[in-house]
Amino acid sequence: MTDARDLERKFWKAIDHDRTVMLGITGVAPRPMTALAEDEQAPIWFFTASDTDLAESLRGSLGKQATATIASKDHALFATVSGKIVVDNDPAVIDRLWNPFIAAWFEGGKDDPKLRLLRMDPEDAHVWLNENSLLAGVKLMLGVDPKRAYEDKTGDIDIA
Repeated sequence: MTDARDLERKFWKAIDHDRTVMLGITGVAPRPMTALAEDEQAPIWFFTASDTDLAESLRGSLGKQATATIASKDHALFATVSGKIVVDNDPAVIDRLWNPFIAAWFEGGKDDPKLRLLRMDPEDAHVWLNENSLLAGVKLMLGVDPKRAYEDKTGDIDIA
């Protein structure tokens, strides 16, 4: 049986350590973005500029459906997260999330007129854990059904 709490813990760890996701929204193809989360919980935040396809697509809207796909750097975890994304330039959140990597993209700092903070409110997520391929090969040689070995390595998590 899949332990959803363990999958969720690993999911947030991947967001915190790796941060790069492929983010796509209705009408805009996925692109690499830096994902930020606070205290291992939703929402997921993204900084972008007003002249990007993402920000322009959201201009004047109350939000759109988005999908973020994650592959941890060590390929130990893969995930797909779906939810609504909106522009939310909350100054308090910008202050909390601001760091030198974000600052490098905005010449005007936190007050740059092009700065847009996007908030993704996840509705559902699915996580896959990738077992070490050498170990999986050994198990297969010993007659272990590979499908059974992965039964507890995938599942839906509630991150809303």
